Amino acid sequence: MDPATIIGIVLAFIAIFASMILEGGSPGSIFLVPPLILVFFGTLGAAMAGGMLKDTIALVDSFKRVLLGNVQPADALVDDIVKLAEKARREGLLALEDAMKEVRDPFLKKGLQLAIDGTDSEELAAILEAEVDAKRKADKHAATIFTGMGGYAPTIGIIGTVIGLIHVLENLSEPDKLGHLIAGAFVATLWGVLSANVMWLPMGAKLKRLSELECAQMELVIAGIINIQAGANPRLVAQKLRSLLPPGSITEKKEAA
Repeated sequence: MDPATIIGIVLAFIAIFASMILEGGSPGSIFLVPPLILVFFGTLGAAMAGGMLKDTIALVDSFKRVLLGNVQPADALVDDIVKLAEKARREGLLALEDAMKEVRDPFLKKGLQLAIDGTDSEELAAILEAEVDAKRKADKHAATIFTGMGGYAPTIGIIGTVIGLIHVLENLSEPDKLGHLIAGAFVATLWGVLSANVMWLPMGAKLKRLSELECAQMELVIAGIINIQAGANPRLVAQKLRSLLPPGSITEKKEAA
């Protein structure tokens, strides 16, 4: 689990509440049920209206992925591929059938199975690259829903403020209530802007980042399997795979002679 998103959101709320307290306000004053219902359910409704029902259902999985998701360390993945390359070079490609039981990455396992089944290297690469492209498109769409919610939320908040101000105008005959009513009216705008910039937009950015890392590792797997299938030297396989990674993303290790 990568806690960056949870920590970031909590830190942002702490900063907001601390600022309110230092200015003499009370954080409890913004937890009004009507604005919260309008902003969060209104934003969700707008997001639903802009897509399909299955997209909204998939939003639950996207939430879990953003808050709890993690990417396998690149060095561990490279090590797994190099070990497989060593075994294939010593015992042959068919020997990887038993080694697949210890493979944790489902994409790597699928690619190895294709290689063991004798799939042509070009066809194997095409099949796996098509899966990477499909994942990239699906992730892009999921991130678009979050960024869309980031765009809808402030506007929904303004709608809530207008509704609140209408209620204020209905009570002009009671001046003692106006201050409280006006403050409550602007809470909706606050939650609209706050949820957009502290939750939805950062979540969309996190999902894009996760997708980039996962797709990059899938492409790394493709390169590794093609080299294993070709019977490449494990030392060269390790060097090729590490050359595909950005600097600092993997710990250099000495290869056995």
